[in-house]
Amino acid sequence: MFEPDKIEKVVKQMQDSMPKAVKDLGSDIESKIKQGLQHQLSKLDVVTREEFDIQTQVLLRTRQKLSDLEEKIDELLNDNKDHQESDKAD
Repeated sequence: MFEPDKIEKVVKQMQDSMPKAVKDLGSDIESKIKQGLQHQLSKLDVVTREEFDIQTQVLLRTRQKLSDLEEKIDELLNDNKDHQESDKAD
């Protein structure tokens, strides 16, 4: 779900911002940061950009269909009302 390159980039930025003494601790710190970051990211309820875009398109189509159906219902109600009024006039 998460791109490893992005995680690596965040870890690198975090490492670059650390003091030299902390950097010297080496790969143990790096692996712990990666594990912690991946664990926290896995808790998030997120979707990929592609999934988001697909669902956005589905929502737009659904809204359009709903709007079309609402218009059709209004037309049918108006036709029915006109029909009832013409029946009363006879």
